[in-house]
Amino acid sequence: MQAGAGASALAALAPIGSGQALRASAGAELPPAFAGLKPLGERVRPIEVAEYRGRLAQAQQLMNQPAEGRLDGLFIPFGSSLYYFTGVRWWPSERLAALLVPRTGEAVVVCPAFEEGRLREQLRLPVEVRVWQEDESAARLAAQAFADRGVKCGRIGFEETTAFTFLEHFRREAPGYECVSADAVTIGCRARKSEHELELMRLSCEATCDVFRAVFASLREGMTQGEIVEMVESGYARMGLHGEALVLIGASAALPHGSVKPGRLREGDAVLIDGGTTVEHYASDVTRTGVLGKPGAKVQAAFEILRRAQDVALEAARAGRFSGTVDDAARGVVTGAGFGPGYKYFTHRLGHGIGLDGHEHPYLVRGSKTVLEAGMTFSNEPGIYVPGEYGVRCEDDMVVTADGPAKLLTPGFAVSLEKPLG
Repeated sequence: MQAGAGASALAALAPIGSGQALRASAGAELPPAFAGLKPLGERVRPIEVAEYRGRLAQAQQLMNQPAEGRLDGLFIPFGSSLYYFTGVRWWPSERLAALLVPRTGEAVVVCPAFEEGRLREQLRLPVEVRVWQEDESAARLAAQAFADRGVKCGRIGFEETTAFTFLEHFRREAPGYECVSADAVTIGCRARKSEHELELMRLSCEATCDVFRAVFASLREGMTQGEIVEMVESGYARMGLHGEALVLIGASAALPHGSVKPGRLREGDAVLIDGGTTVEHYASDVTRTGVLGKPGAKVQAAFEILRRAQDVALEAARAGRFSGTVDDAARGVVTGAGFGPGYKYFTHRLGHGIGLDGHEHPYLVRGSKTVLEAGMTFSNEPGIYVPGEYGVRCEDDMVVTADGPAKLLTPGFAVSLEKPLG
């Protein structure tokens, strides 16, 4: 995940329990509140071949009319965009594996020869595969594949996560091409979610809220952050899912992505749990802040302000408006209540796009001129952070609709600090 409020800090906090629940069986002993957690089973409908074909067709349509000028080819290396178009999950490596899409005609995948079998196992649609040996140039093979598809010169759009080394190798092997950004096409395809994608994201959000509900019901004085993290991970494991969480207790929540200092839960402490899971690789990102016992007046007031800010953001997130105006609306509620100016206490943007990546384009940040469109999905996560005292964040996921305000992908907003999920 990229920088921003949310689970992007999980890697930094991994030592406090991360991974232990995954090594335990899904049937490990847990508090009674976890008994109702079950695998999603047949509720999950995988992406089918026809959908992958449709995505490639849409990309080629956009390549003929992107705002920045027509593209003659797309270069998409390993990462979430490769999965989006092919169903292949491929780890980052110094060896190039990439999808090459000409403006017209059939796509081709290049990969190391010794990895061909593994790649073919994952491909969800019939695509030609070309392989390169260890002593051969992968970039030369890619350039030849484009040439064989009739793209012997012109503009090649590179997906934003392409490693600099692959771009430079391609430029050296194929100086006749102009290498440019593919954002107009890749973001143009991925930013607007289909009904099927939204269905998977709703399941992911629902699973996250179910696990968080069980965790908040099981909090006890004396628990450590690590023990709460392990409960979250074990809850996901009971559902047959992989999930993580950032857990902050008391004053440590004033740092949106946490502190390295260990925390132990005491009566009256606020507990912030931020995290999510994936269903068919579609992510959720949810934060709930609760209190063990009765909340103090300052934390209660902050919670009420943030809930109003979320409501206002949902109303502001309408098709046709600039994405930055949604941040403006929510931030106006927080600063108008005395927690300003600007980023003083609400220290991060309102939200990020979400889908196959936990954080992806577009973003709800001051000044952003992205025009909102139906099907765009975002986190809605205002926060108030008072150093040395407390931090509160409320985070839900939402989708922009064709008419009217955005709709929640999570089952509902936080209910209260005593029972954040009802």
